[in-house]
Amino acid sequence: MSAATVTINDVAKAAGVSKGLVSLALNDRRGVAPDTRDRILTVARELGWSPNPGARGLSTKRAYALGLILRRDPRTIEVDPFFPAFIAGVETVLAERGQVLVLTVVPDEEAERRAYSRLAADKRVDGFLLTDLLAHDERIPFIHGLGMQAVSLGEPGNDTPFPVITRDYDAGIDDLVSHLIGLGHRRIVHVSGDERMLHGRKRRERYEHAMLAAGLTPVVVPTDFSPEQGAEATKALLDGPDRPTAIVYGNDPMAIAGMGVAHERGLRLPQDLSITGLDGSQIGTYVYPSLTTIDNDPTGWGIAAATALLRLVEDGEPADVALPPARLVVRASTAAPAGGE
Repeated sequence: MSAATVTINDVAKAAGVSKGLVSLALNDRRGVAPDTRDRILTVARELGWSPNPGARGLSTKRAYALGLILRRDPRTIEVDPFFPAFIAGVETVLAERGQVLVLTVVPDEEAERRAYSRLAADKRVDGFLLTDLLAHDERIPFIHGLGMQAVSLGEPGNDTPFPVITRDYDAGIDDLVSHLIGLGHRRIVHVSGDERMLHGRKRRERYEHAMLAAGLTPVVVPTDFSPEQGAEATKALLDGPDRPTAIVYGNDPMAIAGMGVAHERGLRLPQDLSITGLDGSQIGTYVYPSLTTIDNDPTGWGIAAATALLRLVEDGEPADVALPPARLVVRASTAAPAGGE
């Protein structure tokens, strides 16, 4: 018997159980004793059984797919290490269950709404992963109105019927600002990201809170999270009359772009300028000097979001998930300012 011809009936016969019990076990549903589930899964592996998403979809009216629609400039996604790591986390969960991710990148709000409507109408996905939350995010009632399920990365500013995945950044940002102040910095500038996105706005607000609590004046330069705008903001700051001794960037790609500008200007890092990121990308360990940042674990975000959405779709259980708080990761890009302030 070839693997391609192995059916649930074959697995049931070999395991000595009913077809219905095999279906529950293979789809990771409740109602199967742990030892029985293990025996069924072992037999399925030995026989070479693999899921057929098309057949399962016909019988269960499931797509066995999750949707991720990103409204961003493709260039921003290309250089942002969060999304590849996040998607890897999602795929880790889906691959174990024989399911897939449907990824769509759109340029604007109208195209985004069309994409949600099309995927829902065509029954191509069972639910959506919502990233880049906006203040009063209209996607939440829109998706709910389509009769679809979703989970969101972050706590929305408006009411939501969907589970949320959260991580507390406040203590990490407080520790980052305290770290810089403890080194002797007083002119600490924040190059913020797109503040239409809640996480960009919240990071800026927490930086301001930490600076004011220390009796210092916060200075913010807004950008769109792209390395290009991060570099331009850095040039303006270094050419200004009151050059900062430390810059806190809204994400790691902007921080790395800022490092490039500083190196071009002949500055010594971190003696002449301390630089930090805010989202803990792995690439920050390989730049010179290695980047001080806030740990974020985007792969963990993906695993948690996909698991929560599948639990909601399969069992109707909406469960919020609080990830471990983000923590300060001190590396070589921060030091006491040369000659003091």
